[in-house]
Amino acid sequence: MIRLFAAVPVPDEIVPALARRQTGLEGARWRTAAQLHLTLRFFGEVREDLARDLDLELSTLGGGPFEIVLEGVGAFGEGGDVNTIWAGVAENAQLRRLAKACEAAARRVGLKPDKRHYRPHVTLAYLRHPAPAEVAAWIQANNLLKSPPVWVDRFGLYSSFLGGEGALYRLEAEYAL
Repeated sequence: MIRLFAAVPVPDEIVPALARRQTGLEGARWRTAAQLHLTLRFFGEVREDLARDLDLELSTLGGGPFEIVLEGVGAFGEGGDVNTIWAGVAENAQLRRLAKACEAAARRVGLKPDKRHYRPHVTLAYLRHPAPAEVAAWIQANNLLKSPPVWVDRFGLYSSFLGGEGALYRLEAEYAL
């Protein structure tokens, strides 16, 4: 079994703007530059044979390059149960089509549908029982985030290995758009 997800990498030129925001929350487990990505579809634990089939399906998606803009910040969870803070992505029909195509590819190889509503974002940190007022203050201080347009001409299939310092990601395959 291999833990997989499809994602758009965060370009090197955007990382410093995100890194400047990765401060100010006690106990936050900030993501490193190598961990920053925009998930299209998390597949979870996949058998090796299905992973090969998934790779073939993803290699056919195409659709053409497009631009996205990182915009705003937010959190998943409520109150003391907030567990993630993220940088948002401005609404983008092409990005949504690519995410839906990754979902369709997963279903074609026999994976179960993802029942979560797709909310494009770049995870900046994971939190464990933060003070709600600190999270609210962090969101207020960083909510004007707006990147220059980011050119998306590829996406990748990544494996994820859980370790003591968080997940380690490895690019397994890359697909041109």
